[in-house]
Amino acid sequence: MTPLHDGWPEFPDLTFEEEFWRNGLRRVAGIDEAGRGALAGPVCAAAVILPPDSAAAQALSGVRDSKQMTPAEREAWAPRIRETALAWGVGFASAEEIDALGILAATRLAAARALEGLAAEALLTDYLLLPEIALPQTALVKGDRRSLSVAAASVLAKTARDDRMRELDGRYPVYGFARHKGYGTPAHRSALARWGRCEIHRKTFTIPPP
Repeated sequence: MTPLHDGWPEFPDLTFEEEFWRNGLRRVAGIDEAGRGALAGPVCAAAVILPPDSAAAQALSGVRDSKQMTPAEREAWAPRIRETALAWGVGFASAEEIDALGILAATRLAAARALEGLAAEALLTDYLLLPEIALPQTALVKGDRRSLSVAAASVLAKTARDDRMRELDGRYPVYGFARHKGYGTPAHRSALARWGRCEIHRKTFTIPPP
């Protein structure tokens, strides 16, 4: 395990992946999500399966929890993650699905979509249980700070969702989605007060006053 920083490792590593590898489970998928707390747009999940050796840690030495990285760093590392991974996937659940299912179930749905076709043998998540998926799994507290696979997934989820929100900004330009990505910033709340919700806003989420 890497040295602790503020009670957590400064950089994620492969400690938890190695536990599965030693038990013969070689295709370990790290899973993380982005957009769970936004007021608009989809929730996005990504799954990343890294090669079962230490070379991945060297190739992705700058990857951390996406929230600790700048947008430029995330955009630079995302293609390297895709190149290094044995397999990776991204899945979305729409605002409509979030309203119908609830955010937790919708996040699980996005994760299941990200895993489609990856032939994963075990899962590491950022404290997300996926009971409908019959694979060995470990839900880690601060998983994106501790597991390199989960951290890599957090970067792919964040960059994929940011791309989607920039696309949606072209359809709904009055809200500023390209800037705030659907989160409840003062500018977003002011736009909501003026224009009301559009079809990609989550109708079941409470909007704080501007």
